[in-house]
Amino acid sequence: MPPFAAQQSLFRAYDIRGANQYFTSSFIQALGHAFATLYNTQDSQPTQTINANASVETQQNVVVIGYDMRIGSEAIAHMLSTVLAQQGLRVIQLGLVTTPMMAFWAMQYQGHGIVVTASHSAKDILGIKWLVNNKSPSSSEIQTLYHQLTTSYDRHSYPDNQANNPVLFSENIESIDDNHDSKLPSELLEQLPTDQVANVYINAIAQVFEQLFQHNHSATKANQKSAYKLDLILVIDCMHGATGSIAQRLFERFCQHVIFLNYRPDGNFPLGNPDPTEPNRLNELQRAVVSNAADIGLAFDGDGDRLMIVDNNGKIVTPDHLLYLLARIAITEHPNSLNDSLLASEVLFDIKCAHHLPRLLSELGTTPVISKTGSSFMRQQVQHPDNQIVFAGELSGHFIFNDSRFISYDDAMYAALRLLHWLDQTHNDINDKKPLADIIQSLPTIVSTADHYLPMPQTTTTDCSLVEQLTRFCHYLQHLVDMSTHTDPSSSQQRKNSCLPVTICKSSVCTCATAKAQIALKQTHELLPMGTKLSCIDGVRLDSAHGFGVLRQSNTSNSLTARFAGDSVDDLKDIQATFAALCRPFNAALAEQILAIPAE
Repeated sequence: MPPFAAQQSLFRAYDIRGANQYFTSSFIQALGHAFATLYNTQDSQPTQTINANASVETQQNVVVIGYDMRIGSEAIAHMLSTVLAQQGLRVIQLGLVTTPMMAFWAMQYQGHGIVVTASHSAKDILGIKWLVNNKSPSSSEIQTLYHQLTTSYDRHSYPDNQANNPVLFSENIESIDDNHDSKLPSELLEQLPTDQVANVYINAIAQVFEQLFQHNHSATKANQKSAYKLDLILVIDCMHGATGSIAQRLFERFCQHVIFLNYRPDGNFPLGNPDPTEPNRLNELQRAVVSNAADIGLAFDGDGDRLMIVDNNGKIVTPDHLLYLLARIAITEHPNSLNDSLLASEVLFDIKCAHHLPRLLSELGTTPVISKTGSSFMRQQVQHPDNQIVFAGELSGHFIFNDSRFISYDDAMYAALRLLHWLDQTHNDINDKKPLADIIQSLPTIVSTADHYLPMPQTTTTDCSLVEQLTRFCHYLQHLVDMSTHTDPSSSQQRKNSCLPVTICKSSVCTCATAKAQIALKQTHELLPMGTKLSCIDGVRLDSAHGFGVLRQSNTSNSLTARFAGDSVDDLKDIQATFAALCRPFNAALAEQILAIPAE
C-alpha cells in the first residue's frame, strides 16, 4: 500500500479533516515537511514583525500557527511548528485561537498561516486549515499538497508500520521529541504571549469602531462616542469552542450587558457539536434570550468563522435574512457610500440562499452575484483583484465584510459586532427605533426546509453521477422550453405532443439514462414551468416567482444536499414536487425523500 493511502480521504475540498485515528505522528511529521516545502517556495517578502517591544524588519518567510480546543490539536500544532522551524521557516506560535484570528495574525506578517481545527465537526474529528499569501487553498491545491506529502515520503524516517497505522494522535504523543524545539534558534520558533495575541486583534477591531463613529457622526460627537459601549443586552453561546478564549474580553470591551453560555473551551463538547446550524442546537440560547429580556442572541461555531443569531423574541433568524442585514450594513457603512464608486458594487451569496435575496439586494442598489457553496470559494472570489464585492455570505453562516476596514475573512465575532453596532444605532434613532424582531418582520416571509443531507444514490450502471444526469436533463428541458417560445402557432399543438430524444451526453459510450429519454414538449412545461430560472453552477437550482430549490453534491461528504423555500407552505410544496418529478426518472427513492423533507 502506498504511504499514507489511508489519509488521502482527509484531503477534502476546503481543508484537511477526518477521524482522529488517521492523524498519526508520522503523518503529521510528513505533512509538516510538505507544508515547509510549500512555504519555502514562496517569494520572501519583507515584513514588519510585531512583538511586544519593537518592530524588526525581516526577509525570512514567516508562518503563524494556532490551534483550537480539540483533544490533540495543540500537540499537532506543536509538531508542525517544530518541523517548519527545522526546515528554516520562522514560526510564530499563537496558542489557542479562532480561525479568523489566525488569518488576522497571518496578515500582520506575510499572509502564511496554519490553524489546527475541525471547525464545527464532532469531537472525534481533527483537521487543519491554512493560508498562503492570505489566500485559502483551492481543492486542486489541497490535492497537490497530498501528492507532495507522498512523493517526498522518506521510508527511513517514517516506517511503513507508522505511516499507515491508525493510532489516535492523542495516544501517540509520546513519540514526539519534546527536545526538538529547545534545540532550535529562538528566532525561528517564537511563542507570542496570550495577552498580545488577543489585545492586538481587539485593538484592530476598536479602530474599526472609531472609523464607524466618525462615518456616522460629526467629528465632535465621534470623539465623545469612541469610548461609548453599545447599550444592548446580548447573550452569547460559544458552544465550548475556540471563541470562548477571547469572546468575554472582546464583547465586554464594546458592550454594556453581556451574558455568556458555554464559554469555556472544551474539546469534549459536553452539550453537542459546536455547530449552531444543527436542529435544536440553539434551544438554550433561545431560552436565555427570552428569560433575560435580551436584545439579541449570538452563537459561534467551534472555530469562530460562522455566526447564527436569535432575535429579541427568542426566534432564530434565518441565515437568508441575516445575510441581507449584514449586506445592508456593509453597503450603508462603506467608506465610499457617499460617492458614486459603490454604484458598481456586488454582493456575493451562495447557491443555497433563498429566492427573495437577489431582489432585496438589488433594491439596495447593488448587484447580487450567485456563487458555488464553500467558504474557500467565497474567499477566493472576494480576493480576486478585479472584484467589486463589498460583502459576501453563505447560508451556513460565513460572512465577509470587504470594505477595507478589517481583514477580508469570515470572522463571526467581527460580523456580530458590526451587526450590534448597527442595531444600537437603530435603537438610538428616535425616528426608527425598532427591535430586531420588528426589523426581521418587515422582510419577506420565508417558509423553508433546512439544508438537508440525503444519501448519495448508487449509479453503478452509468458513467455519470445523479447530479450530472439531472443537470444535463434540466439543460435539455430548458432548451425545449426556449424552442417552444419561438414555435409557429399553427404547429404548436403538434410540437407539444411530439417527443424528442435527449442526446446531450459528451461521451458516445455513455450509459446515462438521459441519453435514452424521450420527452414530450407538453411535459417540459410541467417539469420546468414557464418563468423558471435555471442555474447549474453548483448542482441544479430553480428559481420561480414564489419559491426556489437546489440539489447539489456535498463537497465534504458522499451525499446530496437539498434546500427548498417558498413564500408559503403551498409554494414550498410546489417546488419540492417539481424537484421530485425531475428526479423520479433517475431515482424514485430520491424523489420520495425530497417530498418528505419537512419545513423548518
